[in-house]
Amino acid sequence: MPRAKATIKIIHALEHLVLTLIILATTYAIGEEIYLIIVNRTVTVGDLLLMFIYLEVLAMVSIFFESGKVPVRMPLYIGIVALARYLILDLKNMDDWRIITISIAGLIMAISVFIIRIGHVKFPYPSGSHGDD
Repeated sequence: MPRAKATIKIIHALEHLVLTLIILATTYAIGEEIYLIIVNRTVTVGDLLLMFIYLEVLAMVSIFFESGKVPVRMPLYIGIVALARYLILDLKNMDDWRIITISIAGLIMAISVFIIRIGHVKFPYPSGSHGDD
C-alpha cells in the first residue's frame, strides 16, 4: 500500500503542475487578447466571447482546485460559447448547412446542460457527497 500512496501523491502533484500551466497559459492568452484590443483600439463581440471562454477555463480550474473534480457542465458552457463565437466570426463565409449544423450542435449542448441540471435537482447526491458537478 505505501506504493499506492506514493503513486497517488505523484498523480496529484502532476495534476497541480498541469493546472498551474493551464492557469499560466490562460493568463498569457488573456493578456495577449487585451494587448490586441489596445493596439487595434477596438473591441469586437468575438473578443468579448473569447474573454468569456478564458474566464470559464479559469473558473473550471478554480473549481477543480477547490473540489478535486471537474464539473461536467463547465466544458459544455465553454463549448457553447466557442460555437457562438465561431458562428459570429465566420458567419459570412459559411454555407447554410454549416450554420444549421453548428446551431444544432449548440442546441444539443444546451439541452445536455439542462438535462444534467434537472438530474441534479431530481436526483441529488447523498449528503456528504459532492458529486462531479
